[in-house]
Amino acid sequence: MAKPPLSMKPTGWFQVAWSAEIGLGEVHRMKYFDTEMVAWRSTDGRVAVMDAYCEHLGAHLGHGGRVDGDRIVCPFHGWEWDSTGRNVRIPYEKRPNRGRRIGSYPVAELNESIFIWHDIDGGAPYFDVPDVLAGFDDDRGAADYYPAATLFRPGLELHPQYVMENGVDFAHFTFVHKVPFMPDITRHDFTRPTSYVDFTIAFENGIRAEDVSSGVEAVNAGLGVAATKSWGMVDNRTLTAVTPVDDATSDVRFSVWIGRRPGDESSELPTGAKFLADAVIEQFTADIRIWAHQRYSDPPSLTHGEYDGFTQLRQWAKQFYPAAPTAPTPVTSERTQR
Repeated sequence: MAKPPLSMKPTGWFQVAWSAEIGLGEVHRMKYFDTEMVAWRSTDGRVAVMDAYCEHLGAHLGHGGRVDGDRIVCPFHGWEWDSTGRNVRIPYEKRPNRGRRIGSYPVAELNESIFIWHDIDGGAPYFDVPDVLAGFDDDRGAADYYPAATLFRPGLELHPQYVMENGVDFAHFTFVHKVPFMPDITRHDFTRPTSYVDFTIAFENGIRAEDVSSGVEAVNAGLGVAATKSWGMVDNRTLTAVTPVDDATSDVRFSVWIGRRPGDESSELPTGAKFLADAVIEQFTADIRIWAHQRYSDPPSLTHGEYDGFTQLRQWAKQFYPAAPTAPTPVTSERTQR
């Protein structure tokens, strides 16, 4: 596998599961950022994510570990660990081992999805996961949308930044998505860890954008999560999440919510809404076919119209990568100096 030139251990929020995958009292195995992990849901509904191995003698908590209330219990010797990774009980000793702790991750659960905060230096979260259903500047919420249709593509040879760059790539729509319009970018805001890209639809067949009154608003939370609101022709919300697995591959998750018809409280996608959701997923799949075989071009050969979007995004992206280690100052011995 070709290792990308960009670090596969950026800082930020990354999706590791959908909420429905982890029921009450269940333990879920996964691997991200070259680390074996477990996610588990306590009996009061809260999800914890931690490194997979017990700090006692190294048993994997995802193979036989069980949830007891708000603790996960090791299958090897029954040691109990809380959601922060602290040992809270050793069944054959009077006191827990307060000196050992399993690595744990800040967790956010919203929009039917579970996210962890990743920072190789252990820093705390400094921005939020965007709420794709209620976080845009309107009066819409989860009740206004059908449950999500989803796509999961594991182990693809791509980097999260490839996907983020797609949001400023107005020229690919005609060629990848086979649609008769070129987006008109109306907003680039890369001044904060959460960035914003908006565009309206500009058809090529003589229809003016103002006649159609349709477009997309995108919120990019770091490199791992992008939420979009589509308005006008199709009322939908999407959540794109790309999470590094190791130094060469990432898992891609994509969720689509279609606006409800007035008065419809169905718990499943009706035929019409499913057709729209499938169409949105198919368009996203067309992007994946490019990303999965893409080589990162640095510096890229950009046209005048592409320059601002790509250069602003790439400069913005640098803040999420761990700082390169500083090379030590060479020490010259007296013998060498002579």
